[in-house]
Amino acid sequence: MQSSARFCVMGEKMSYEAVIGLEIHAELATRSKMFCACPVVDPQEAAPNTAVCPVCAGMPGTLPVVNAAAVEYGVRVALALGCEVNPRSLFARKNYFYPDLPKGYQISQYEQPLARNGRLVIHTAAGEKTIRIRRVHLEEDTGKLTHLGPDRSLVDLNRAGVPLLEIVTEPDFRAAEEVRLYAQALRAILRYLGVNSGDLQKGALRIEPNISLRPMGSQTFGTKVEIKNLNSFRALERAVAYEIERQAQRLEAGEAVQQVTMGWDEDRQVTVLQRVKEGEDDYRYFPEPDLPPLVLEAAWIEGLRASLPELPEGRARRFVEQYGLTAYTAGVLVEEKAVADYFEEAACHLSASVAPRALANWISVDLFGLMNQAGVSAEQIPVPAAELAELVSLVEAGRINPGSGREVLAEMFRNGRGAAEIVRQRGLEQVSDADFIARLVSETLAEHPAEAASFRAGKVTVLNWLFGQVMRKSQGRANPQIVRQELEKQLGNQ
Repeated sequence: MQSSARFCVMGEKMSYEAVIGLEIHAELATRSKMFCACPVVDPQEAAPNTAVCPVCAGMPGTLPVVNAAAVEYGVRVALALGCEVNPRSLFARKNYFYPDLPKGYQISQYEQPLARNGRLVIHTAAGEKTIRIRRVHLEEDTGKLTHLGPDRSLVDLNRAGVPLLEIVTEPDFRAAEEVRLYAQALRAILRYLGVNSGDLQKGALRIEPNISLRPMGSQTFGTKVEIKNLNSFRALERAVAYEIERQAQRLEAGEAVQQVTMGWDEDRQVTVLQRVKEGEDDYRYFPEPDLPPLVLEAAWIEGLRASLPELPEGRARRFVEQYGLTAYTAGVLVEEKAVADYFEEAACHLSASVAPRALANWISVDLFGLMNQAGVSAEQIPVPAAELAELVSLVEAGRINPGSGREVLAEMFRNGRGAAEIVRQRGLEQVSDADFIARLVSETLAEHPAEAASFRAGKVTVLNWLFGQVMRKSQGRANPQIVRQELEKQLGNQ
């Protein structure tokens, strides 16, 4: 499956370039819906159709009222993405019939959206790439359909009217990897701002790529195909890669690509036809007559700009400069705000002699491994930051070896006990006494004379085996550096 920036088909020496744009719908984490006072409820916990009123159910004679918090959240996102926020924007009716759309139209924004002309920088294997953002606009979500068979479906309107922020890019992507990296970077920004949970599995973030192919070197766009409602980064990358290949095969066979909407079949790992794609004319957009223009004061916008938190890109740069981390490690740590906060809190408790990059490695490798095994999120780390800092300080000071440190961390993760307490009770403190280690090495060589002779005969790899025997004899407590030095000394002197 091809996901590189250039998709080449050699049958008739024809090469194609993928051209991809992205639409991401982010549910805004407000307490109430976009145009009514109904609460926003968890779709997996609330009973169906319990958070519904005449407004979001589309009853005749009802009037929408704009949710001020949703507008604020939308502007904060637009500013974080470097957009131009429009002081005057309009809501419009987007007309289409679908069973989970109670009014028969969706209140959205079209010709005069909330914001335009933003950018987001992603870091690909080939270097930095800037993705242009065409517009950011507010709208309401639809309800949810549950299909029970070919002729029976259930409708839940709890989600109908939930505030959505749609973020639309220019067609700047050329590879599936780029699309995934952008979606991950945008999710991180939304979570840093506190406006979206980032929970793809619950539909809080829904990703829809538009994909077309054109002959290499051409400036004319091909026919685009949209893939709807992708709810994981893995599915996003695989679906885009598959669709690029599918379209290339059609073009090579002399067949036209039709403008359609596709879905992603996770079980078969293929895109599947959902419906023939509507065009903009089909939606019959016109200004929403029940809502006045949305007018934003310049001073209010600037106040929101000044209140923006440090965002992932800037925080990663600071981690490199302030803590001496690599760009890669900094990027890993800042992807989740809770992890970045945890790292900084732990760094404050490190011994002065310990480099923060050692702490970063313990978090990104060992702690992440335990979290993945246990299914624990960044907000649920059971090891206090100060206790992890103490553990790393013990290892870096040579008081326990790294292997023992990992055992201690696992126990801390399981029961929340402190590092020093576990080390003391289990007798794990590293032994650096030269006379004690010399005696262990001497005993080991006496017990394994054949291996010692093999080393002196030139089989240098035996040294590692003998080193392991000494460490086992010390129950892992001997200082590894002193053990190795003593082994080399005794083997060379005999």
